[in-house]
Amino acid sequence: MRNVLFGLLAVVILLACILLGSLATGIISTSSLSMIMNFLTGMEGPAATRDVEQRLTLPPGFKLELYANNLPKARFLRFTSGGDLLLSRPHAGDIILLRRDANGDGKPDAVVTLIDGLKRPLGMDFAGENLYIAESNRIGRVAFDSKEGILAGSYEPVIEGFTDDGNHWGKTLRLGPDGLLYLSQGSSCNICVEEDERRATMMRFALDGSGGEVMATGLRNSVGFDWAPWSGELYATDNGRDLLGDDFPPCELNLIEGGRFYGWPYFNGANIPDPDMGADPLADMREPTAPVHGFRAHNAPLGMTFIDATNWPEGYDRSALVALHGSWNRSTPDGYKVVSLHWTEDGVEERDFLSGFNKDGSITGRPVDVAQGPDGAIYISDDYASAVYRVSYGDGEQSWSPQPVEVPAASKLDKEAPAWLDGADLQAMAERGEQLYFYYDCASCHEAGENPKLLTNLADRLGYNAVIEALKSPQSPMPIFPLNEVELREMAVYLLQPAGTQETP
Repeated sequence: MRNVLFGLLAVVILLACILLGSLATGIISTSSLSMIMNFLTGMEGPAATRDVEQRLTLPPGFKLELYANNLPKARFLRFTSGGDLLLSRPHAGDIILLRRDANGDGKPDAVVTLIDGLKRPLGMDFAGENLYIAESNRIGRVAFDSKEGILAGSYEPVIEGFTDDGNHWGKTLRLGPDGLLYLSQGSSCNICVEEDERRATMMRFALDGSGGEVMATGLRNSVGFDWAPWSGELYATDNGRDLLGDDFPPCELNLIEGGRFYGWPYFNGANIPDPDMGADPLADMREPTAPVHGFRAHNAPLGMTFIDATNWPEGYDRSALVALHGSWNRSTPDGYKVVSLHWTEDGVEERDFLSGFNKDGSITGRPVDVAQGPDGAIYISDDYASAVYRVSYGDGEQSWSPQPVEVPAASKLDKEAPAWLDGADLQAMAERGEQLYFYYDCASCHEAGENPKLLTNLADRLGYNAVIEALKSPQSPMPIFPLNEVELREMAVYLLQPAGTQETP
């Protein structure tokens, strides 16, 4: 314990020296001190009020609302299949649940603590009926009742033993389209050679924690990542190193591919050697992979999500939203906004989406994560203003409201109802199946074009077993999707709803 305390004291003294030196040399200004404290301790700034709806700006046609405030230390977001919004708070050690706005008053119907007593939880995602949570030192899971919005079991560890010392202790967790758990964890330092080879990497595991592997290295702090729905490619944000001046190095967006090395700590940006590290000792075995897009230096891109732009204006069909947390070590503050990234023939184009948090160096918010709700709206967390914002297009009215799902217990092609139907939450399964249907962009081939094969009254022709087998071994030209057993069942429940316009598998 004494060694730990001495270590913490040394870190505090070192940081204080860096801050005083940076202030003296003009690297940072006194106006940035509140952001530095937010960066170091999670301390929030002035609370958001309704006037943000007038102060912040969006592209024409979009509407901003303050969905919830008084949420200190708000970080990552994840929607449940029942439409409730989960919010992680690492510095509070808990995850809270914002109940869906069923009464339409523009704010959650209730805010409750879902689970507490955790060690700095950040990332979270669902796999079937289980909620997985990434704490700073482990991954745990707990059964979740999506219909009631409550835990349905005891929390249990799945993978333990992660280091969480130094900087960038947070872990981001997502369920991949291949049914595996993807986990990113940042470096322990600004620039160094890590003792733990799992730091500054992207990893993946089976749902039970087995089969773990490091799939990509050299990622200094890839807090946000998501899969492009049109290609299945995995993209991740990455924070560039500090203390090389205001304008270098850029933060990054990387296309993550298995086995690749993304440069840190020996290279920055477009594979520019780091002045403090010298040559890469493994240069004969690997080459650095350059980013596909560079953000401005110290903008600190965090959460990102690809969006379903079905009801959005033209130009958002292949796009993602990224939260720029903003600089803490720049003489002129920069970032503090949400940007849209657009995949074009010429590469990735960055545009402002939600801005106005920085008014001449006066900072009123720091976006952290972006999530799209079942209502199609965008929800943005802000750990500085202790808030969650809602952005909608058009009139801003919520159009999503879950209705009881009617699905056949069995069909003429099922001799008897599958055993897994007994006690299943068909509502939640159908909603998750619908998400999978749109995630894999099935509608682009199955509901569009000259001769789409529609799923009208599919339940009169196929049963659960037949649909699942068709999804496992589809006829050409339908591709094989990497669906696990739970996802196959969810897709089948969705496809066998009485009213449907999907293509026959």
